[in-house]
Amino acid sequence: MRSASYHCVDIDGHEIFYREAGDPTKPTLLLLHGFPSSSHMFRDLIPQLADRFHLIAPDIPGFGQSEAPARANFSYTFDNLARVIQRFTEVMGIERFALYAFDIGAPIGFRVAMMYPERITAIISQNGNAYEEGLSDVWNPIRRYWSEPTDANRDALREIMKPAAIRWQYEHGVSDLSDVSPDGYSLDAFYMARPDAEEIQLDVALDYASNNVAMYPRFQAYFRQYKPRFLAIWGDKDPFFLPAGAEAFKRDLPDAEVRFLDTGHFALETHSSAIATAIVNFLH
Repeated sequence: MRSASYHCVDIDGHEIFYREAGDPTKPTLLLLHGFPSSSHMFRDLIPQLADRFHLIAPDIPGFGQSEAPARANFSYTFDNLARVIQRFTEVMGIERFALYAFDIGAPIGFRVAMMYPERITAIISQNGNAYEEGLSDVWNPIRRYWSEPTDANRDALREIMKPAAIRWQYEHGVSDLSDVSPDGYSLDAFYMARPDAEEIQLDVALDYASNNVAMYPRFQAYFRQYKPRFLAIWGDKDPFFLPAGAEAFKRDLPDAEVRFLDTGHFALETHSSAIATAIVNFLH
C-alpha cells in the first residue's frame, strides 16, 4: 500500500492522529515532524518509501490533528511529548524501528531512542539539531526568552507564529520558490490560528533551553555509547540549524553519514525524491 491511511489511537487518554503506509511485516520507519508542522510534511515522502518500509507518522500532541490537551492539564515539555510518542510505539506494537526526526522531532526522537536503545535500528536526522554550534543567530530572541522568561520576551516571539513567518520558514533558502507548495505553510498557519495554539508553542519554545540545549550532552553521550547507524541529511541554507550542527554528529559518531542539500529548513518540500533515495541507500 503506497498511499497512506489515516487513523487515531488513544494514548493514555490522549487522541493521537497518525498516517500509516506500507507492509507491517517490513522494517518500520517512525517519522517525527517539527514546528510548526504535522505529519502532513511527509505527504510526498511516504509514497516513495511505502514499497520498502512500514511507515508510521504521528502528529505530536498539540500539533496537526492530534489532541491538544489543555495547558492546565498537560505540561508541554519535551519530556512529556517524548513520553507520549514512546507510549505510542508501545500501543502500536512497534518493537524495532528506524527513526526519521526533523526539527523539534529530533529531541523528542532522541529521548525515545535513549529510553529504548535496543529498539532503534537507525536514526535519520533531517535538520534535527543536537549541538550548540548548530544554533544560528535566529535563535537570539528565543535565547532571550530562555534567560528571562518575562511576558515581554514571550510576546516578542508571537510574530514567528504568524502566517508570514511560517511561510518564510518554508521559503528561506529555496532557489526556486515555485517548487514550494503553498499547502504546507497554509495548513500550518491554519493550525496555529486555533485557540491556545500560540500559548502551547510558546511553552514548547521555553522548554527547549532547559530540556533540549541542556540535554545536548546527554544526547551526545547516547550517540557515543550506543553508536546507532546515523544519517544527517540537511538543507544547507537552514536559517535555524546551521550545517555545523550536521557535521558535529561525526564528532560522536565517526561513521555517521552527513549529506547536504541545496535548500532550506523544510527540505522535504523541495527534495523529497533525493531524501527518499538517500534513506533507501542508507537503510539498505
